[in-house]
Amino acid sequence: MNYLEIIGTLVGLVYLWLEYRASIHLWIAGMVMPAIYLFVYYDAGLYADVGINVYYLLAAVYGWWRWRYGHRASQQLPITRMPLRRYLPLTGVFAASFFAIAWLLIDFTDSTVPWLDSFTTALSIVGMWMLAQKYLEQWVVWIAVDVVCCGLYFYKELPFTATLYGLYAVIALFGYYKWKRLMI
Repeated sequence: MNYLEIIGTLVGLVYLWLEYRASIHLWIAGMVMPAIYLFVYYDAGLYADVGINVYYLLAAVYGWWRWRYGHRASQQLPITRMPLRRYLPLTGVFAASFFAIAWLLIDFTDSTVPWLDSFTTALSIVGMWMLAQKYLEQWVVWIAVDVVCCGLYFYKELPFTATLYGLYAVIALFGYYKWKRLMI
């Protein structure tokens, strides 16, 4: 039994609950959870997921700052729709990240799932940035990531994490509608 995986799953549930509520405190859990999952994913041979968790740690610091200070000094950042001008650049970031990560995993690791690992990692890079901007559409990105991760983690015999991501997918759907109601 992997106790780190169980602890990471519990922190992940707290993170998701805080994200659903659009609470700035999600970023604290967002710093703890990836620190735990660095070890879990390395042990499972999910090397791109190890890398994305380094990014998650850094993004959590940025996200907290952005939500706290990134708007007006007296107000928190509001939930908004992503501007159309962001779609093409983010698609480019996704594509470049996807192929670069896949190449690294195929040529330099013993990964047994380089394409799926690359897909979820590249899409997570985009989703985390969108979350830091407080864009409503970040939920759609996370639904795609969560569904693919759920299957991938069951395949890699990480049942607690797979279940967590299955739950993430369901709650992300509810989160989308909750944030839509909270939009200004």
